[in-house]
Amino acid sequence: MMKKIFNKLFDLGPPRFIVVSFLFVLCIGVLLLNLPFSTKADLPFMDSVFLATASLTVTGLTTVDLSQTLTPFGFIIVALLVQIGGIGIMSITALVFIIMGRKIGLQYRMVLQQTLNVNTVGGVIRLAKYIVIFALSVEGIAFILLCFRFIPEYGFAEGIFSGFFHAITGFNNAGLSTWSDNLTRYVSDPYVCLIMTTLVIIGGLGFTVVLDLYHHRKKFRFSLHTKLMIWGTLIVNGVATIIIFLMEKSNMATLGGLSIFDQWMASYFHAIVSRTAGFNTVPIEQMNASTLMVIMVLMFIGAGSGSVGGGIKLTTAIVILAAVIAYLRGKDKVVLFRRTISNRNILKALATTTLSGVSIVLMIIILSLTESGVRLMAIVFDSVAIFTTAGFSIGMIMNLSLMGKLLVCFLMFFGKIGPLTFVFMFSKKSDAKIRYPEEDILIS
Repeated sequence: MMKKIFNKLFDLGPPRFIVVSFLFVLCIGVLLLNLPFSTKADLPFMDSVFLATASLTVTGLTTVDLSQTLTPFGFIIVALLVQIGGIGIMSITALVFIIMGRKIGLQYRMVLQQTLNVNTVGGVIRLAKYIVIFALSVEGIAFILLCFRFIPEYGFAEGIFSGFFHAITGFNNAGLSTWSDNLTRYVSDPYVCLIMTTLVIIGGLGFTVVLDLYHHRKKFRFSLHTKLMIWGTLIVNGVATIIIFLMEKSNMATLGGLSIFDQWMASYFHAIVSRTAGFNTVPIEQMNASTLMVIMVLMFIGAGSGSVGGGIKLTTAIVILAAVIAYLRGKDKVVLFRRTISNRNILKALATTTLSGVSIVLMIIILSLTESGVRLMAIVFDSVAIFTTAGFSIGMIMNLSLMGKLLVCFLMFFGKIGPLTFVFMFSKKSDAKIRYPEEDILIS
């Protein structure tokens, strides 16, 4: 019976199978969050749907105060949804199949290929196994390190629980916390800040990058993707840290009242988490408008391909920028690190960026109609954060209407699976091999 159901689902094709799997896990999450022992305060059904969606998409936005609403069991459900959403439903299922000794067919491997965003089917099962083991290992180390800080502060039980929850949400770039003030209490604590930012960076690099770094660590013969991710991450994070520091160092509501060391630490922290995680050590809503614009750019760029993070992805942004520079220099090829980028990759980057931008603009327009009492800056900022699963909010999320919550849930889902995957659900691959003559048109 189950085999027939799986075969029917596989016949839908990888994009549709991914969506159906996501919706199935989402429904289970909603049901578990509505159990009496999951909450200690009233949690309306729509808010439970919103929370489950935000957790599974690792967006990290909430319409309720989790510390005042959820029981420890409820927090565990949220953590499990974050873990499943970050590592991937298909990767976890593949590891279960391996443990059970079951054979994994070609159709499932094709779905895994789509989920992990790799170019070939070969080796995807091994990659899925490495992903789960690596993720749990990193989270385990972070859990132990965080417990050294949390247990003396909160006692054994709460310290263990806080370490467990933040290790998962940190690595999976979810931005959720057990505390109402997120991580603002640790703005002057480099120990916690560095652990959390390291988790965010590792989770945002992408699993293929981590494996490439490990396998070729002695000869330093890394793939082009790994080189772009490493250099891109270093440059973006470094530049963002300096910009946030310069823009906020005189703002008494954020960095102004801190020591110079703490100002740099907070700037570094928000430069890292802005790209996809959504944690905060200073109130985001109190930042200058110019800083919020910079953070929107960082959120739109996002993390790495095949990572737990969102956004258009760092390598996508690099390819688009490189293509523009190549055109301005009069070159007809895009070359990075002595490697030519294929036209297919350039078109994919362009399609991803365009679809993402159009989706955000449409959502801003719709939310401007449904949330008429919210200022435009909050709608724009929060829309970018929602689509890129960054998890920041400067005022709109906690005051959403019912229609607004439904729209945001769809946008989180749309941003998580990716615009291309969503479009491929409804498109048919063309096998036409007809080539038409080229003709120039007037552009600008």
